Amino acid sequence: MAGHSKWANIQHRKGRQDEKRGKIWTRIIREITVAARAGGPDLSANPRLRLAVDKAKAANMPADRVKYNIDKASGALEGINYEEIRYEGYGIGGAAIIVDTMTDNRVRTVAEVRHAFSKHGGNLGTEGSVAFQFKHCGQLVFAPGTSEDQVMEIALEAGADDVISDDDGAIEVLTSPAEFEAVKNALEAAGLTPELAEVTMRADNQIELSGDDAARMQKLLDAIEDLDDVQNVFHNAEINE
Repeated sequence: MAGHSKWANIQHRKGRQDEKRGKIWTRIIREITVAARAGGPDLSANPRLRLAVDKAKAANMPADRVKYNIDKASGALEGINYEEIRYEGYGIGGAAIIVDTMTDNRVRTVAEVRHAFSKHGGNLGTEGSVAFQFKHCGQLVFAPGTSEDQVMEIALEAGADDVISDDDGAIEVLTSPAEFEAVKNALEAAGLTPELAEVTMRADNQIELSGDDAARMQKLLDAIEDLDDVQNVFHNAEINE
């Protein structure tokens, strides 16, 4: 199955995340906190916490800091209570945006998210206004040049839903959230390491933006991502700079 050209967008996104490395730890700590509080501190029995700890390792977070935050969240230490809130809205050219936050003050968070949208040419929508354009799924992306046949054989046997060959040669594996970990482990055991591996909200269709529209959309996304309470931002814009 053929798909859009996502490779440049993924590399662009990773580069921008590297520039904001300091904020990555803060977001991972919040994810560990919420995951441990919701599902307990036992990694073997808590898939969400396992994924959060994997992110912490990938971001070179010290093991003692990971353990401290798990202990804090699971009641061994005093901690802050975070609430998960999702916002939906529209960006440049009608692009759909989903913003996942974790906050200890929802009044502050909604005000900041609304301000970021309105200041940079977007509009905050109502619940459900754009979510129908996305699918909650596991996504693994392999660099152009990876053997599509090998990825397909291993991924489908491990329980993947689909394997997509993108226009630029990248290979995308899609799974249900429940099967993500098993598929990822099977691929990595075969020596196939994805450039991107996450449980995400994947857009069904992309909106291509270029020139001034692309620059304005990137400014809007940066403004939202820079908010302290924002954990993840999903959108359907293909930004051509």
